[in-house]
Amino acid sequence: MAVSAVVFDVGNVLYRWSPRALYERLIPEDRALDAFLENVVTTDWHFQHDAGRDFADTSAELIARFPEHRDLILAWQPRFNDTITGVIEGMTELVADLDSAGVPMFGITNFSHEFWPPFRDSEAHLFDRFRDIVVSGDEKLVKPDPAIYALALKRFALAPGEGLFLDDRLDNVDAANANGFVGHHFTDAARARAQIVELGLL
Repeated sequence: MAVSAVVFDVGNVLYRWSPRALYERLIPEDRALDAFLENVVTTDWHFQHDAGRDFADTSAELIARFPEHRDLILAWQPRFNDTITGVIEGMTELVADLDSAGVPMFGITNFSHEFWPPFRDSEAHLFDRFRDIVVSGDEKLVKPDPAIYALALKRFALAPGEGLFLDDRLDNVDAANANGFVGHHFTDAARARAQIVELGLL
C-alpha cells in the first residue's frame, strides 16, 4: 500500500514543548527550578493529563504533597501554553506545502483534553489544514498503546501502510510501525521533508 497521507505528532514535531519554559519565568534560581521540575511538576505527573485525568484532581493530589508550591502547581493549567515555545523551524512551510499539494494531513498527539482546545484555537492557522487529530486525553489512550493507532486508522479512514507517521519519540515510532503506519523518527524538518519527497508526496 502506497503512502498517501501524513500524520503528525504535535509536541517537539510541530511545536517545541518544555515545562522549563514556563517555570523559569516563575522560579528565578536555577537550583530551585531544577528541583521543582525533578520532584514536583514532573513529566510523569503531567502524563496523567495526557491519559485523560482532570487537572483539578491531579493538582489537588500534588498540592496535598507539596502545599508550599500550591501557586506554582496551579499555574500549570492556565499557563500551559507558555510551555510551548513556537513552531519548529521549517514545519509551517512543510505543512503548507503538503496542504497545497492536496496531501491529507492528520495528527496523533498525547495531549490533555483540557489543555488541547485553547492551544488548538491559538494555532488555528496551522491546525485548520488538518482533517482530524486524535487527542489522547479525549480518548483515554496514549501513545505508544497499539489501541490509539488502531483508533487513528479507523478515524482517518486509512488502510495499513497509507499513513506516514512522524514522532520525536522512538518508542512511539516503533509502535506506529507495528500497528499500521510507516514510522519516521523526527529530528528536524529537512529530514522529514526528504522522506516525504522520496515517497512522492511532494
